[in-house]
Amino acid sequence: MESPGALRDTSVIVVTLDSDEVFIVASLCTRTDTQVIYVDPTTGALRHEAKLGFDLFKSQGEALDFVTNGSRFACRSRTLARAILGYAALGNVALLLVATRLVASVSNLPGGGCVYTVAESQWIRIPLQNAVAQGKGEVKNVQELTELDIDGKHYFCETRDVTRPFPSRMPVNEPDQEFVWNAWFSTPFVEIGLPRHCVTLLQGFAECRSFGSSGQLEGVVALTARRSRLHPGTRYLARGLNSCFSTGNEVECEQLVWIPKRAGQSVPLNRYVWRRGTIPIWWGAELKITAAEAEIYVSDCDPYKGSVQYYERLSKRYDARNMDIRAGENSNRKALVPIVCINLLRNGEGKSESLLVQHFEESINFIRSTGKLPNTRVHLINYDWHASVKLKGEQMTIEGLWKLLKAPTLSIGISEGDYLPSRQRINDCQGEVIYNDDFEGAFCLRTNQNGIVRFNCADSLDRTNAASFFGCLQVFTEQCRRLGISLDSDLAFGYQSMNNNYGGYTAPLPPGWEKRSDAVTGKTYYIDHNTRTTTWMHPCPDKPWKRFDMTFEEFKRSTILSPVSQLADLFLLAGDIHATLYTGSKAMHSQILSIFNEDTGGKFKQFSAAQNVKITLQRRYKNAVVDSSRQKQLEMFLGMRLFKHLPSISLQPLHVPSRPSGFVLKPIANLFPISGGEASLLSFKRKGLVWICPQPADVVEIFIYLGEPCHVCQLLLTISHGADDSTYPSTVDVRTGRHLDGLKLVLEGASIPQCASGTNLLIPLPGAINAEDMAITGANSHLHAQDASPLSLLYDFEELEGEWDFLTRVVALTFYPTVSGRKPLTLGEIEILGVSLPWSDVFTNEGPGTRLVEHVKKFEEELNPFVSDSDTNPFNSSSSEKASPPKQGGTSADLFIDLLSGEDPLPHPLAQPVTENIVYQENDPLDFLDLSVENHSAKINGKVSSEDARHAESSAEQYLKCLKTLAGPSLQRKINFIEAIKLEIERLKLNLSAAERDRALLSVGMDPATINPNTLLDEAYTGRLSKVANNLALLGEASLEDKLVGAIGLGTVDDNPIDFWNIIRIGETCSGGKCEVRAEIRKAVHSSNTMSSAGASEAVFLCSQCERKACRVCCAGRGAFLLVGYNSREVQVDFPVNRLLAQDGIICKRCCQDIVLHALILDCVRVLISFRRAERVEKAAYNALKQIIGSSWDCHLEKKQVPDSKSAGKAVQLLLNGYESLAEFPFGSFLHPVETAADSAPFLSLLAPLNSGLRLSYWKAPSSASSVEFGIVLGNISDVSGIILIVSPCGYSMADAPIVQIWASNKIHKEERSLMGKWDLQSMIKASSELYGPEKSGTEHKVPRHVKFPFTNSVQCRIIWISLRLQRPGSSSINIGNDFNLLSLDENPFAQETQRASFGGSAESEPCLHAKRILVVGSPIRKEFDLKPQQSSDQLTLTGWLERAPQLSRFKVPIEAAERLMDNDLVLEQYLSPASPLLAGFRLDAFSAIKPRVTHSPFSDVHSKNFPSLVDDRYITPAVLYIQVSVLQENHSMVTIGQYRLPEARAGTPMYFDFSSQIQTRRICFKLVGDVAAFTDDPSEQDDSGTRISPLAVGLSLSNRIKVYYYADPYDLGKWASLGAV
Repeated sequence: MESPGALRDTSVIVVTLDSDEVFIVASLCTRTDTQVIYVDPTTGALRHEAKLGFDLFKSQGEALDFVTNGSRFACRSRTLARAILGYAALGNVALLLVATRLVASVSNLPGGGCVYTVAESQWIRIPLQNAVAQGKGEVKNVQELTELDIDGKHYFCETRDVTRPFPSRMPVNEPDQEFVWNAWFSTPFVEIGLPRHCVTLLQGFAECRSFGSSGQLEGVVALTARRSRLHPGTRYLARGLNSCFSTGNEVECEQLVWIPKRAGQSVPLNRYVWRRGTIPIWWGAELKITAAEAEIYVSDCDPYKGSVQYYERLSKRYDARNMDIRAGENSNRKALVPIVCINLLRNGEGKSESLLVQHFEESINFIRSTGKLPNTRVHLINYDWHASVKLKGEQMTIEGLWKLLKAPTLSIGISEGDYLPSRQRINDCQGEVIYNDDFEGAFCLRTNQNGIVRFNCADSLDRTNAASFFGCLQVFTEQCRRLGISLDSDLAFGYQSMNNNYGGYTAPLPPGWEKRSDAVTGKTYYIDHNTRTTTWMHPCPDKPWKRFDMTFEEFKRSTILSPVSQLADLFLLAGDIHATLYTGSKAMHSQILSIFNEDTGGKFKQFSAAQNVKITLQRRYKNAVVDSSRQKQLEMFLGMRLFKHLPSISLQPLHVPSRPSGFVLKPIANLFPISGGEASLLSFKRKGLVWICPQPADVVEIFIYLGEPCHVCQLLLTISHGADDSTYPSTVDVRTGRHLDGLKLVLEGASIPQCASGTNLLIPLPGAINAEDMAITGANSHLHAQDASPLSLLYDFEELEGEWDFLTRVVALTFYPTVSGRKPLTLGEIEILGVSLPWSDVFTNEGPGTRLVEHVKKFEEELNPFVSDSDTNPFNSSSSEKASPPKQGGTSADLFIDLLSGEDPLPHPLAQPVTENIVYQENDPLDFLDLSVENHSAKINGKVSSEDARHAESSAEQYLKCLKTLAGPSLQRKINFIEAIKLEIERLKLNLSAAERDRALLSVGMDPATINPNTLLDEAYTGRLSKVANNLALLGEASLEDKLVGAIGLGTVDDNPIDFWNIIRIGETCSGGKCEVRAEIRKAVHSSNTMSSAGASEAVFLCSQCERKACRVCCAGRGAFLLVGYNSREVQVDFPVNRLLAQDGIICKRCCQDIVLHALILDCVRVLISFRRAERVEKAAYNALKQIIGSSWDCHLEKKQVPDSKSAGKAVQLLLNGYESLAEFPFGSFLHPVETAADSAPFLSLLAPLNSGLRLSYWKAPSSASSVEFGIVLGNISDVSGIILIVSPCGYSMADAPIVQIWASNKIHKEERSLMGKWDLQSMIKASSELYGPEKSGTEHKVPRHVKFPFTNSVQCRIIWISLRLQRPGSSSINIGNDFNLLSLDENPFAQETQRASFGGSAESEPCLHAKRILVVGSPIRKEFDLKPQQSSDQLTLTGWLERAPQLSRFKVPIEAAERLMDNDLVLEQYLSPASPLLAGFRLDAFSAIKPRVTHSPFSDVHSKNFPSLVDDRYITPAVLYIQVSVLQENHSMVTIGQYRLPEARAGTPMYFDFSSQIQTRRICFKLVGDVAAFTDDPSEQDDSGTRISPLAVGLSLSNRIKVYYYADPYDLGKWASLGAV
């Protein structure tokens, strides 16, 4: 419901209900409806499904009534806002930033639109019940983010693009990213399909003033300053250039002047743009408390690197040479793009700034010498502002500036034109015409500014403010003159000089004026068509730019000063804004801007001097104390360096599909029944719920049907009980699946500790793991091994790969009590967290859905190497692939082109295996690894499973060949660390899993542990190497981040010829020849396998360190430059964030330390492992998509034409007749799998949106199936009024018309369902001949052929059962002879050589069931359930039961001596007294260590930018910890008595684990095992002193974390003993 222009003011209401749920109710000025956005209370993910009556309403009142259920008392708080500025879910809290008060800074732009400044904003903190552990530093940083100074310093426009000079050629939804400060903060709204709901926020200043005097034409001047985000930061942390090729305090300023007109009239306007910023070289200033000034320094390493790119970005932005110009203008004038730098630094001898002046001049010479900017002229003008003021005074300084600025200003010019309210006149325009959908009418620019003037001083603040004002003042007077607004003071008193024609100069006429001669006298007169008046005097007789030649006093005497004062006010305000953002204080030396004011005198100057001293002290304090915090705030707001500031927080929050409309399939008994029933267990509205299962409860099983398909990643439990915490279950099993049939066990016996009621525990869920893989890798050996197993500090060598399935719909939870049958079992809220695919975008072929389909299409090409020609393949009309002939010996009818129809049959999707091995070749982003072995694709034989097996076998053989190359044919040679890790690279490139590798190794008698890189180095060195590799990962992430940001305004940046890792192949050696380094000259065991790289790498590079020539093999990867300053004793974890210089040079391997080379190759393995994980997830997405859209990939990617989609939408509306489709995928689905023919469309396509998919595709059952039953789960509990069956394209005949029966129910038990009716389709098609035979062409966008099955009365239900049954053979109603012509073979794309008789052909077979779509129609019940309070008697009984305290309590068991820590603090031993009571369990406080998000360098630029990963890497293979408990037996041996899988909880959460039986012992040992290396400390808590030896996180230490307890009656122990409770 988009509307042109602004029909109303935007209104946003943030509603927080009593249930702590948060809704954003938004009514935009650009739309006529209201949208409701739901904030998931667990993960913070935003939800909006664009369903009318659910989250889309006609008015704000309707939306609020729905959210609050019509009760104002259900609302805890309301925040009224005028705009949404950003949103982010950050772990345990979500932050919503809204503008609560706006000021219309520029209220009426030419062509419409208003620029608003954010006067007041508010951060709304939304607590989330996510149980993810966060570091103290992360919590502090999130709090600091909310202290960012927003008010008065940011602005936006909802209807016009203001990120470019006015008028912008681009629409508002395509801003220039250089000036968008909330691009990252607005991403959540983009992802839910509401990109306009979060405004485009700019930082800087925007304000306007009207000017003029009585009798004169009034004008408006608007000053806009856009601060660049490419080098954000504060004064001493963001100076000069950075690796994004931008400077600190960089601002684009614009001075727009126009004459307001009445509606329907043309608006004349002109604008002038200039820049300001610090000097574009690598420099900085070091602040010293003792010194009066900061010490300036210039980088001694390539200080001009990036200067060329900086000026290139300016040149591209301000190049107007190709713009249309008015006829007759000299084209030579714009041969180059001038960039004029006005440098205001001190240049006197002994001045600290003179160093910068010298380097500035050298940088300009360097740029000219490179020749990389042939169309740009960069000119530097030095003007020592302070020296001139001191020597000559302010007035003479201003005059000197005007003299310097005259030539460049005239050369660059201004942009001038008109706004035309109607586009009918644009053909008459001479110049550039600008128009788009954001405004009516058009702009015609007769002239365009070509080039830019750039001002700078040291900080680009005080001197820059003054100089830019006086320069722009001259431009302002010229802008007014060209618009017919004279600022001459003699005109103000009614005088006009008639005798001064400025040397014969004749000025151009303003817009709308015409010059004519009187027919009688011949005298010239002028007609103003705007006002329909005439005059003898030229409206603008002045000479252009005449005031450049005046002295200061002449300027002041001849100019009306009121507009000048108003312009000065704008510059004063803007200067204070820039100074505050950069230094934390207002601008200094601003009194000179008031030099034209008559009241400026000595007292004002004295006051200004005192003010300057005050500001200087403020700046020094801010720079020394507050700058680092402000820097951090800016970076977080921009989404920069989040891996440093928020290292563990997931940037892709999970969804909670179990929350309604998810529901429980089977009833669960409750001792105290409540309204809503089992659905209460899944609802956040009942988060305080205590569900009490009747006694005895040996096991409680809950079947959850998810509201949408997803891959299940986590189980979140809210512990809920009364005074007795032992009533909550102690363990849980989890099974998942697409349907009720064939659920797979993904987790067994997961421990649930006893915790305080309301505690949230998060249980990570791996995918289903193959039992054989688990046995081969020995992944669970730590469960039983007594010996210390080696830590996987470098990477997980034996990684298990769980199955991923994005179509998971059923989750079965089995809870077990602590003690079976003794007490009733209590349950609380249950949440399933997972990752969903963007299904709605997939069906509409938009946004993320289109990118996903395009990206995973590579798997289709790999699985189907022979692609049919587009003429014969109805599913690949746009394909240009060449068909390759299949091999003989495999002639499956499913895979080959039908010989009779000439069409490619639709293969059955289930014929493809769930997991397959893919050989990465062309699409591999890590193409820098050219293997010495080739990847041979398996040959096609029609059976994909055998193809996979052969591929795995082939890859394993190639892997063993690589192994023998290194270890010898008899494997007699021991492999070192580098060889082992290169072997791992080969394995990952061959796409072998760890289990497949181990099988191959065991087949030749080699123990995989002997080539585990984690064990091949000294333990201390391994720990140091791991830290260096972790540091490299962060530096690599920062380098890529800067590269992507630096590409803004430039496009792609040239890559280094050496990639990040530069890993050489096994056996590859130095090319010799010109190479002087010869770092890789050792030969492998078998020289026959050794190769030279000369053929592949003929280029020779120069090492930037030793300056020797090196071949590619002897060069280190580009990542080595990031570790050039590495000190082997201390790992530099932190780095200067904005000063990260992305080196372009080359460094040879001999100039690199071994640990740096080892870190590079280790990082490469980590990248490949992560890439393999991502590919597995993408393959799962491909498999899921294929179950819906079948093989119609190419056709699906074809964009639908707008008229077609509109007509299809109208056809759907006519078909539904006011009702809604209630079972549409992904919200609706099938309860059980449906029997499907091999050449059919997938059965899930029956529920796909009606206007999606191929027109000729349809589902059909195998011919052997005479009946099929569908169990359809609706998207919500609904009032169902009937079923519509969309007829297949082939139509029906008497032979295949089924008998239809329909039932309705709310649970899965068939005996509880109700029969809704029975219909004989044969009799129905007799009455409607249009159902016969194939679909006629030309009916694609009409209402499809269908059969309606209306119910007598609508029924409220959640599950619909439909049975289709064919008539028995031999029935008199079937006449094959009469019916077979109705369904010809030519019309069915799925026809096989042998088909049912009704399809025609010589062979006769049984008819089959088929359909195109099934629509369940009716009205959904939007609300979950009524939250009616329980009856008072039941409530009292429940309260009494919950408050019943247990007889026994926990008490701490005293230990004899201090606890003993071993093995990096992962093992804790406690010695107990012989008189100690029986041990009942232990208390463990949740760990404070975090799981970092970034563990390796980025994959590649393309993968990171164009297609972000579908899911956080940590969810693919979740890191899990276990506590292993051993006790000393009487025979003095340690025996393991239990192992507990630890759930995730917030740091410090007390968790109580009971032993299976009470124990008597003298010594007890606790050992932390599992993925301990996957955790790290928060950066703010890390020990940087270098004294800590352990490579593991301090937050995993068991020191003072475990207490052993026993149970006793507190009355028996007495008062003092009860103090020992735990």
